[in-house]
Amino acid sequence: MKVKQVALLATALLMTSSSLALAQECASGPVTVGFLPKLDTDPYFKVAQQGAEEAAAEIGGKLIQVAPSQATAEAQIEFINSLVTQQVGVIAISANDANAVAPALKRAIGQGVKVISYDSDVAADARSVFVNQAKGDSLAEMMLESAFDLIGGEGQFAILSSTPTATNQNAWIDFMKAKMAAEPKFAKMELVQVAYGEESEQINQQQALALVQAFPDLKAIIVPAGIGLPAAARALEEAGLIGQVKLTGLAPATLISKYITDGVAQDIWWNVADLGYLTYQTAQALAQCTITGAEGDTFTAGRLGEYTIGAGGELILGPAQIVTPENLSEFKF
Repeated sequence: MKVKQVALLATALLMTSSSLALAQECASGPVTVGFLPKLDTDPYFKVAQQGAEEAAAEIGGKLIQVAPSQATAEAQIEFINSLVTQQVGVIAISANDANAVAPALKRAIGQGVKVISYDSDVAADARSVFVNQAKGDSLAEMMLESAFDLIGGEGQFAILSSTPTATNQNAWIDFMKAKMAAEPKFAKMELVQVAYGEESEQINQQQALALVQAFPDLKAIIVPAGIGLPAAARALEEAGLIGQVKLTGLAPATLISKYITDGVAQDIWWNVADLGYLTYQTAQALAQCTITGAEGDTFTAGRLGEYTIGAGGELILGPAQIVTPENLSEFKF
């Protein structure tokens, strides 16, 4: 190897080593945390932000929330780069595409920014911790069980997801398919199609109606996305089809309370503000090296109490619930 090549290699190794060392530095106090949700117009992330702001008021530091107007990885990458320029200590991202945003996040780590994900995960080697709203398998199982109950365990149903690349929704769909294949209980249920609302109220409405038109015997639609479920409910109601086709999935309970009360929809939900609160607490604990993201790490997350990092750096907020007319009043969002 030529002398010049050796020198260049040594320089590159030194830069990589310096970057990694920088990324491992521990803050002496609260830092600025940049929250990057999927979409700027989604009320779900506005409520999560309120919880994060509550945590910031308690433990210090600063919160910056920025988000794209389109739910794409490309749009999020621009904001990742912007947050690095603003010298945030931690980026907390809910990913539109787990793998597409990973290179930008890795560059951020190389420049000394710590990274966590919340709500929707990124590639595991591009973050330290994933703050999950509930155990993914349990959410998928609840949605499937809810659909089973709504249609008496028999008939056609569809899934109206967010985008084809959404990490959490894809995992839930895969789980539901596997559970249906493995358990005789679901033998009389038929999944006829997976459609996508593209994080758009209008497209979700169009897709809900298109599913009903394509499958006249459709009995239910599972909508595992916060924007999609209320949009689908409104579209079916306006078309006079709500009740003929029942709905379940994930959404702010208050946005579909009417349909839950009428018995034509169910909802699987959790405390959204607490998700933001826990994410901010986790970000500060990571920045100050109270935790590293390793399995078994423990820390106290303010009023939520003690948490332990699980396998793969996953942190579970807590169990979700199926929202029915009986417990609807417990859910304030």
